[in-house]
Amino acid sequence: MPEPLEPLEEGRAIAATGAGGATDLAMAEGESLEKTPGGPQGSGPDKKARSLWSDAWHDLRRNPVFIVSGLIILFLVVIAIWPSLIASGDPLDCDLSKAQEGSQPGHPFGFNGQGCDVYTRTVYGARASIQVGVLATLGVTLLGSVLGGLAGFYGGMWDGILSRITDIFFAIPVILGGLVLLSVVSNNTVWPVIGFMVLLGWPQLSRIARGSVITAKQNDYVQAARALGASNSRMLLRHITPNAVAPVIVVATIALGTYISLEATLSFLGVGLKPPTVSWGIDISSASPYIRNAPHMLLWPSGALAITVLAFIMLGDAVRDALDPKLR
Repeated sequence: MPEPLEPLEEGRAIAATGAGGATDLAMAEGESLEKTPGGPQGSGPDKKARSLWSDAWHDLRRNPVFIVSGLIILFLVVIAIWPSLIASGDPLDCDLSKAQEGSQPGHPFGFNGQGCDVYTRTVYGARASIQVGVLATLGVTLLGSVLGGLAGFYGGMWDGILSRITDIFFAIPVILGGLVLLSVVSNNTVWPVIGFMVLLGWPQLSRIARGSVITAKQNDYVQAARALGASNSRMLLRHITPNAVAPVIVVATIALGTYISLEATLSFLGVGLKPPTVSWGIDISSASPYIRNAPHMLLWPSGALAITVLAFIMLGDAVRDALDPKLR
């Protein structure tokens, strides 16, 4: 005969056994969690669920890599816009009598082979590098995302043609392409270099965007929107793009540092930015013959370039960790 049920204070009854007692205890704990606002982690039914972007920002604010790289990049952007804040001299004001001299009062980095202040040129060199990196990244991201997104969404012949075009561009060596294309350009501004980077950089972003859109359009919410009669433009803009843009942002953030180093490499080879433009690549190229007699001429611009590229790569890694759900 089963044992009689014991009445409880709240009108419930359990069998007077160990299993029944454990069951009642688990039910009581579940009720207590439901009554607690936000649940055990503050994520109960009363708390609004965070989106991917708010959740990513929540993680980024607590990531020391993001904080350090963000502060470095913020400082670089500020001095690129207003270099006179920390450098009062003129980067083109040179005195041959001081050529290759070391550190002096008021000139902590010494002078280069033309007698120009290395500190002033290093500060002003951030403007060209940041400008080329940011504008090239924006151009590559915009062109590659549009072409790749449309190819992934519509597929068919358009997808096949774009895939073959990207294969052709991937077969072109970047440095060799820069030597060939930029050697015939006499313009001293940053625009030919930016245009070259966009021309050879968009295929990578295009493939990333294409794959991300193909994955996103197979989700149930996109199929439901299609079944309800949503237009292609509405599905692409409202449902697919917000859920497919995260990989593009991660790759673009990391690529920004790559474009800055590419500009310095092309300027070092003499086909990128040209004097009188102030660039770290130009200064590194002019200082390389004097590396034994005046190493300070090479140390400071190359160090600024390395720190800048490293900061953007660290920022890209932090953004990737925050936006990739597999890494959580």
